[in-house]
Amino acid sequence: MELKVWVDGVQRVVCGVTEVTTCQEVVIALAQAIGRTGRYTLVEQWRDTERHLAPHESPVASINTWGQYAGDVQLILHRTGPSLTERPPSEGPPLRGPERGLHRQSLPPLTHFHIAWTINFLSL
Repeated sequence: MELKVWVDGVQRVVCGVTEVTTCQEVVIALAQAIGRTGRYTLVEQWRDTERHLAPHESPVASINTWGQYAGDVQLILHRTGPSLTERPPSEGPPLRGPERGLHRQSLPPLTHFHIAWTINFLSL
């Protein structure tokens, strides 16, 4: 399936989206495609109603719940802030990126965070 998402006023198409594809996966794909870093969220908009989708939600399932109005629902990629490496100079030196060595450590599951959902993209 193709999922249409508005990015900076331009409609983008994400291919290969299924019912099990998460918002987090869509956001990462779009951020990589446009070559930008930062914190992003996926917003579902219908008329004057907006809802921020959670990272684990399926955007396809969310749109399908709108029934006959599904065609009128827009998904928008919204940048909520800079990445950790894009801090203004007044806040001190930028944080170091991930180590490029052979040993890597996984991040904890998103369920451990108690903040509004955003995805942080670090340039590799």
